Amino acid sequence: MKTLYLVRHAKSSWKHDVDDHKRPLKGRGEKDGQLVSKKVSKEIEPPQRIISSDATRAFSTAQFFKEALNISDENFETNHDLYDFSGQHVMRIIKSLDDDLDTVMIVGHNHAFTSVVNMLGNRYIENVPTCGFVMLQFDEKKWSNITTGKTVKTIFPRDLK
Repeated sequence: MKTLYLVRHAKSSWKHDVDDHKRPLKGRGEKDGQLVSKKVSKEIEPPQRIISSDATRAFSTAQFFKEALNISDENFETNHDLYDFSGQHVMRIIKSLDDDLDTVMIVGHNHAFTSVVNMLGNRYIENVPTCGFVMLQFDEKKWSNITTGKTVKTIFPRDLK
């Protein structure tokens, strides 16, 4: 069985005059990152690897989960291809994951993540909100073979406030 955790980056700030890729989290995003990662750490098995978009807001969000889930530096990586809004790169990354990994967390962006959870899960989610967490499971041995799995759990910031 393969388990995929998808986390959309937390709320980012638009008030800085920086390139989109470098936008930081805003205060609410930092609070939500702490809140959701703490809740998630109590409800799931830690992933064997976390892979994050290298965009500042996604990387910062991933750090909350890395810390809360006690993931080592060796099992944390960034991938520029996760700076994707359509979902095509995200799907390619998922399908090419090492089959020795059974549980992986990916941190990235919308609209890609809402598309991917609806493509791969069995429950329609209108929108994965900022800092939203979705757990999907697949009855497969190879990541390249995954199609529709089961949407097992969602944890959204609004549900914790």
